[in-house]
Order: sequence, then structure tokens, then C-alpha cells
Amino acid sequence: MQNSPIPSPWQFIKENIPLLMVALVLALLLRFFVAEPRYIPSDSMLPTLEQGDRLVVEKVSYHFHPPQVGDIIVFHPPELLQVQGYDLGQAFIKRVIALPGQTVEVNNGIVYRDGQPLQEEYILEPPQYNLPAVRVPDGQVFVMGDNRNNSNDSHVWGFLPQQNIIGHALFRFFPASRWGQLGSFTFVPARTIINT
Repeated sequence: MQNSPIPSPWQFIKENIPLLMVALVLALLLRFFVAEPRYIPSDSMLPTLEQGDRLVVEKVSYHFHPPQVGDIIVFHPPELLQVQGYDLGQAFIKRVIALPGQTVEVNNGIVYRDGQPLQEEYILEPPQYNLPAVRVPDGQVFVMGDNRNNSNDSHVWGFLPQQNIIGHALFRFFPASRWGQLGSFTFVPARTIINT
């Protein structure tokens, strides 16, 4: 029995170029149209997301339905931030607080949506600022970071056009100790205690 000659590295590459090209095209299609990895560069989403976390952002679902309250989204900066020097290629990550037609207000450390106080168990601390009631226009959303007092978000620059949304942050894959699905948070109006 004879041993087959070992192919040269060049011959191996030449024989596998079509396979490598198909793999590259598939990887690029997935990256640009289905999902992409993202790195968290700031503390604006503490305690939900920490600086250095790495996420998978899916890009398909918002083509079939709009974002929902509680979704954590990744988006390109709106026009006001671009005027301030942010590049359109940069990405932000925040939580959707209100949808078109809803009102948002921040008063005495409480966020209100449509006049109802929100019970926000995921925030780092209550906001130390006030925001008069504003109505979200059609085609836009109101977003806030979970680290309310250290977040450049809609309370600073206004509404986010839905066309700026890149995708929905679904899964943290790094660090391994915090690995898991992010999901959406269901907002529950705060309970009012009435003393009788």
C-alpha cells in the first residue's frame, strides 16, 4: 500500500478557494443582515450591561414588527448627536421606554409613561433630573439608559427615529460569568398605596 503524497499548501488553498469564498459570503450576509456582535463601551446601561460585555444583536425582527417597550436596542445616533460630532457609524445601546403616541415624564426620581409611574427594578438608581411630559411622535421611540444619571439618551437629545435602529440586543456571550439571554423587561406600573 502506497502513501498518498501530501498536497502542498498552495494546492490545498487552490482546491478549497470555492469553499472559502462561500463561507466568507455567508459570514458577511449573516453579519450585515441577520445578527452581529457588539461591544459595550460605557456604563450607561448599568446594572443590566457592564462595560466590556459583548452581545449578539439580531437585525431581522424589527422588519416584521416595531420595537416594544422594554426592548434593549442598538442604534445609530440621531441627527442632533451627529451635529454634536458623533459619527453615523457609531452605535448606542438603550432601553425603549415609550412608543409613538405615548407620553413620557420624569418627576422626582420617577419615570411616568402615559401618566402612570413605572416600576423599574432594573435601573441603577432613580433619575436625579426632571423632564416635562413629552409625547412620542410617529415613527420614533423614547429610549433611556438603565444608568439613568450617566446616560446620553432621549432625556438629553430627544426622540429616536425608528429608522436609526440597528437591531435588538438579545444575548450576552461575554464574559462567561454573565452569559445569557437579555430579553425584554415587562413594565409594570408602580403600585399606589392608599392609606384608609
